[in-house]
Amino acid sequence: MNVTKIGRYEVESELATGGMGVIILAKDPYIQRQVVVKVLMYSRTLDEVYRDFFQNEAEIIAALEHPCIVPIYDFGWHGQQPYIVMRYMSGGSLQDKIQRGELKMTEMAHILKRVSDALDAAHAKGIIHRDIKPSNILFDSSGEAFLSDFGIATSKSFKDEEGEWLVGTPAYMSPEQVQGRQLTGRSDVYALGVTLYRLLTGQLPYSGSSTTALINAHVELPIPDIRTIKGNIPAVWQEVVAKAMAKDPGDRYATAGDFARDINEVVSGKWFLRKL
Repeated sequence: MNVTKIGRYEVESELATGGMGVIILAKDPYIQRQVVVKVLMYSRTLDEVYRDFFQNEAEIIAALEHPCIVPIYDFGWHGQQPYIVMRYMSGGSLQDKIQRGELKMTEMAHILKRVSDALDAAHAKGIIHRDIKPSNILFDSSGEAFLSDFGIATSKSFKDEEGEWLVGTPAYMSPEQVQGRQLTGRSDVYALGVTLYRLLTGQLPYSGSSTTALINAHVELPIPDIRTIKGNIPAVWQEVVAKAMAKDPGDRYATAGDFARDINEVVSGKWFLRKL
């Protein structure tokens, strides 16, 4: 965006452009604080569905007010474009950390515990995130993890003229999300399982030559064994991944907290004591 100010916020640089909006690093001149401003693309402003997504994200995060969720500071309009002002997460994303290969098991467990705490709070209020993935897990200047991007989270349905939208990131979508079925918090647990698979192996469990092939893989293909990639990894990790990524939601962890508990028990050694 070729502007110097959005509302009272002074534009410093453009950080990213996504499918719906532009992410801008800005400064709040009132308190001399850096913030992130997410602005809906002008080309999307005429579509009520996209405007609803933006308003929905602001309302959901404000309603949750959770210490493991990136907080919103402000919401406003830049002409016809809605914008959200959020805390600036200067520590990058979990995606960045995966690419650098710098995570220890204890750090992984702590990160997933915080994300799970955020999800359990959202699920308790009937809110499904629908887009859990490493790039939506951000870190502050102290290295603490926060869940971000509730832009397609749902406590209600968004529909176009042809019916309910299939929204999310294909590589992390649960079978029921792919099929457009009713979602529960266990759909987010599935995406956490995919995230764990990637953290352990550096790879995604499924790939495809097209988006259709990729999303069908989540429904039709068996859960791959992480030991075919990391032969020396304890078998227990496959148990955790398989439970989180079970095709039937009823076979998955009931809550994100249950998933995080097992990860912490494996890392701490308590899992093996429990099995004795």
